[in-house]
Amino acid sequence: MTETKNPGEKTLTVTPTKTLTLKRSVEQGVVRQSFSHGRTKAVVVEKVKRRTVGPGDGKVTEAAPASTPAVSMPRRGAPGTRGAAGLTTGVAAPSAAPNVTGGKPSGVVLRQLTDEERTARAHALAESKVSEIEERRIAEEAARRREEREAAERAEREAAEARKREEDERRRHDEETRRKAETEAKKRFGDDETKPRTAAPAVGAAAAINARNIVQEPDEEEAPRPARRGTGAARPTPAPKPTRGGAEKRRGRLTLVTALTADEERERSVASFRRRTQRLKGHAVNEPKEKLVREVTIPEVITIQELANRMSERAVDVIKLLMKQGQMAKITDTIDADTAQLIAEELGHSVRRVAESDVEEGLFDKADDPAMLYPRPPVVTIMGHVDHGKTSLLDAIRATNVAGGEAGGITQHIGAYQVTSTLGSKITFIDTPGHAAFTSMRARGAKVTDIVVLVVAADDGVMPQTVEAIQHAKAAKVPMIVAINKIDKPDAKPDRVRTELLQHEVQVESLGGDVLDVEVSATKKINLDKLLETIGLQSEILDLKANPDRPAEGTVIEAKLDRGRGPVATVLVQRGTLRNGDIVVAGAEWGRVRALLSDTGLSVNSASPSTPVEILGFNGTPEAGDRLAVVESEARAREVTEYRARQRREKVAARASGMRGSLEQMMTQLKSAGRKEFPLLVKGDVQGSVEAIVGALEKLGNAEVGARIILAGVGGISESDITLAEASGAAVIGFNVRAHKEAREMAEHDGVEIRYYNIIYDLVDDVKKAMSGLLAPTLRETMLGNAVILEIFNISKVGKIAGCRVTEGTVERGANVRLIRDNVVIHEGKLSQLKRFKDDAREVVAGQECGMSFENYQDMRVGDVIECYRVETVQRSL
Repeated sequence: MTETKNPGEKTLTVTPTKTLTLKRSVEQGVVRQSFSHGRTKAVVVEKVKRRTVGPGDGKVTEAAPASTPAVSMPRRGAPGTRGAAGLTTGVAAPSAAPNVTGGKPSGVVLRQLTDEERTARAHALAESKVSEIEERRIAEEAARRREEREAAERAEREAAEARKREEDERRRHDEETRRKAETEAKKRFGDDETKPRTAAPAVGAAAAINARNIVQEPDEEEAPRPARRGTGAARPTPAPKPTRGGAEKRRGRLTLVTALTADEERERSVASFRRRTQRLKGHAVNEPKEKLVREVTIPEVITIQELANRMSERAVDVIKLLMKQGQMAKITDTIDADTAQLIAEELGHSVRRVAESDVEEGLFDKADDPAMLYPRPPVVTIMGHVDHGKTSLLDAIRATNVAGGEAGGITQHIGAYQVTSTLGSKITFIDTPGHAAFTSMRARGAKVTDIVVLVVAADDGVMPQTVEAIQHAKAAKVPMIVAINKIDKPDAKPDRVRTELLQHEVQVESLGGDVLDVEVSATKKINLDKLLETIGLQSEILDLKANPDRPAEGTVIEAKLDRGRGPVATVLVQRGTLRNGDIVVAGAEWGRVRALLSDTGLSVNSASPSTPVEILGFNGTPEAGDRLAVVESEARAREVTEYRARQRREKVAARASGMRGSLEQMMTQLKSAGRKEFPLLVKGDVQGSVEAIVGALEKLGNAEVGARIILAGVGGISESDITLAEASGAAVIGFNVRAHKEAREMAEHDGVEIRYYNIIYDLVDDVKKAMSGLLAPTLRETMLGNAVILEIFNISKVGKIAGCRVTEGTVERGANVRLIRDNVVIHEGKLSQLKRFKDDAREVVAGQECGMSFENYQDMRVGDVIECYRVETVQRSL
């Protein structure tokens, strides 16, 4: 062993009288090694000198640490300390440094700490104290939780011990009862056992003779065992036969072990002793094992193997019980919860029934302490008919231009914004589309809102979507404020709007009702402050409060798939505070919050109640309208999302398998059995738009043709979408999205049509026209004229010719004809020849005579009526 890790490195030597020098402490030499076949090899050998400390080297040893004063360990609490660890990066003052050489300077210049360094170290010390306090608090909390857990375990252990004592007492009582019964039986039948012995001496004598003839096997311990040599088996045989030369013949292979142990006698093995003990016992009495009573958790469906494992029983026993009940099953078969409960109770276990939906317990609607509730901003949803100025009104309040950015000037997305009113309070607005296709968006906005602002144009009045918005507000049971917009127009009639609202049970205050109404103008910005004051007054009446100091809950208003940021969900926080790093669950998707963006696009660290934010970090795109909750761990998030995804797959599979269901569903399936389908693949920018498009397309069609949505998703059109569309023969529709370059090239190669749209009504109209092409055309008959057969002429090589007179209209060559005899149609066909005199005629008018012949028909008679008509094909449309 050497004191240096690398023998060839140079060492640093400090002497008291000389300057610092570098010396080589390794001596090298060459040694030549000789190998077989005359080969040699020169090897370099290095000899490392061991460092010896002489009597005069003590000063060097003491001076060595002082020569590197870059890192020192001052006492705890000194100005040079950093945090709780006490490590310093500075050095002491020059006066405090010891003199290494006794009286001469060491050659190392030491500097003093600056004020900035002292201040920084003081801050570091304060931070360390704060961190110590926080760690102590965390440790105390962990100790408190550990004590609670230990107390629960102690209580459970005591209950188990009590059950065990009761079981032991019961078993002891049963053993005592059995022992008493055996004693009583011996007393009762003791005299009966002695009588046969005296009554039948001949039988006893015969038994004695047979007993003497039995050859008893000697006991293994008492009978000497012959020595076994090699691997030969030991047998109680007579004396061994003499071998050639007088030596015992060796049996088996000759190995090193047998050669060394040839003269030794083998001892009894452990397995032999165990077998002998078992024979002596004679498999006497197998003690019954203690029965373990367990609490078995049984879900709605469980396999036999899993049930046996939870009960710690053999699966064979479970199958036997099922066979007794008349049910043949394998170990991998599933049984319902009722059957599993019967089996578990029959085997003596206690049962706790659970359902799969129990994984969602505790996610939502936890009761809050009233003392922890604080006021929150109101959530206001703006609803109304299309082009009544909803988005323009919100733009006027926010001083933005959202309406100008929408395609076609119509709102096709749901948006959430937060503004500050003139009174200083915050208000959260949710803007909803007004078109009929966005019914689900309006319903979603009404569910999460506190107040509904119903926008009605003063020049238009109440329209169909206005009525629908009123119904949504009533269904959500939220108060309503009527905003009569466009009062700056010349033909504005606010009173007419108030009167029309009465037909739908909306009575404003000016007419003696309780619904507030405000006349506003979004373009002229008239009465906007009054509208905000009315909203603030209504929110004060509602006394809206929430607990911000709890895990967040909210609702997904909109969701989309961004190519750069991944799945993005617009969420309205309803309770608690959502923070960066929280693990959230929404529908069948979960994720860790990577970033929170406000409605203005700025990044925020947290979102309080009634705040709309965009969340980045989901594993997939959630569905619009899903409820969002913060969970404590990833394991819980996976458990909840896997259950929801499984439920969704089962619903889809049940729908795809065509389950019969009710009689009404069977009749619907029979009606749509011969229905033509128009396959489509829809990709949109946000979840709400895709939902609206799918709903609008499913309403198209009739009993003959209908749209079938192969796939509806969020995001750009990818190669997998083109592959699916090619396999199913579907057209690809992109709404506010584009196809990737690779997908576009694949579509051109495979002949898959991709159509892009940014207005939903253009999309619906084009699909309706395409579906109309699948409808069978309608045949329309146009009457041309009638003729009466006057004479029948037989002409060779031609057949029968009917001499006719046209009585009404005209008769055209090639037209369809009916032959009517006694008011009964006996033939329908085409007119092959039409002649007037000897010339072919294209048509013959009423009052003239002509000759006619029919295609493939000769049975004509005098007096028959010929009806001539034209068949027109009319294309149908949806």
